[in-house]
Order: sequence, then structure tokens, then C-alpha cells
Amino acid sequence: MNLESEPVPKEISFFEKVYAVVDLIPYGRVSSYGAIARYLGTGGSSRMVGWAMNASHQMLQQIPAHRVVNRNGLLTGKQHFGGQDTMAQLLESEGIEIENNQVVHFEKIFWDPSKELQL
Repeated sequence: MNLESEPVPKEISFFEKVYAVVDLIPYGRVSSYGAIARYLGTGGSSRMVGWAMNASHQMLQQIPAHRVVNRNGLLTGKQHFGGQDTMAQLLESEGIEIENNQVVHFEKIFWDPSKELQL
């Protein structure tokens, strides 16, 4: 096998898969750690999606991690945005109403990749 003439398949990491899905969350919408995990076929790994969101702040490519909240619309990852209100401010700049660190009308603006995307 000549590696110079044949492409070497690159395994895509779980974090990279998460980032690809999060990058598709539309402006003005939010998703949850669990919904992203279920879409990726790993329903029990919502915590790993959270770890990916925490690590995304070190990426060169900007990931809209502020659009990922917990299953009840709570801004559980807000401490990873540098300031206590930064995550809320980013969401509010997209027209999303936040009250007491929770997305108002969460069900209305929730984006479920399993329903919105084709595998």
C-alpha cells in the first residue's frame, strides 16, 4: 500500500461531530445537550456533548456553543463564557428572551436535529 498515492481515512472524533451539529443550529434557536447526543446515536452521552461545548472555546473555528442549553432551557454552561451574563447576552442578541438564566418560550424556539436534519 502506497500511502502517498492513497488517502488515509481520518476518523472523525465525537467532539468534531458535535461541533458539526451545533454549527447547524439556526440563529435565534437553541438545542439541548441531549438532543444533540440522541441525533448522533449516543443518547446517553449528553454530558460528553457538554464537555465538547466547554472545549469549543479553545477552537480556532467559532462554534455557537451559546445555543446549547439543558433539556429545560437552563443556561447551565454559562460559566464557560468568561462572564456570568455573556451566554445570556449572546442569546438575547439573537432575539431569544432569557429570564432567571432560562430560555423563555423554550419549546417554541427549540431546534431538534433529529427532526430538522437527515442522517
